[in-house]
Amino acid sequence: MTAQTIDLPGKEMLVLLSEEQIQARIAELGAQISQDYAGKEIVLLLVLKGSILFAADLCRHITVPCIIEVMGLSSYGASTESSGEVAVTLDLTKPIQEKHVLVVEDIVDTGLTMRYLLKNLRAREPASVRVVSLLEKPARKRVEVGLDYVGFVIDDLFVIGYGLDLDQRYRNLRYIGHVVDASTPSC
Repeated sequence: MTAQTIDLPGKEMLVLLSEEQIQARIAELGAQISQDYAGKEIVLLLVLKGSILFAADLCRHITVPCIIEVMGLSSYGASTESSGEVAVTLDLTKPIQEKHVLVVEDIVDTGLTMRYLLKNLRAREPASVRVVSLLEKPARKRVEVGLDYVGFVIDDLFVIGYGLDLDQRYRNLRYIGHVVDASTPSC
């Protein structure tokens, strides 16, 4: 892994997934989703804010008709740990009843936010609901949620970049890295 300098005193970031690795996997996911939804129109439901970059690249690889909707949820605030309490910060603008919904998420770790979201969406009576997550962190799982498509399974690391943030910063990085204490030896 390559170390990158970031402006956090005493910290450095190690590149976990390169831009090339991310883009290659997104192309594969787009092809699989297109095949699975052949002949159907889907609602890509972006979970704000983290999934924006992933969703933008993913939808370019999906060949079936797509409608884009957004929903804002928060369970982190300014922390690096999920609080487990989910707040809807922005709701859907259009009904999803009888639509095929594909939730686009940046990362699923505890599963608490996703469980809340799926329960909320199913109450709106869509034709189907599936989930695509760029990252899955099974070591943090507290509840089981069904992920239909996963980009990468990662260890229990705090990651930033490519939509993932630290206190709303670093989303714009083209790669995904994890922040480490600069005084701690890394693998």
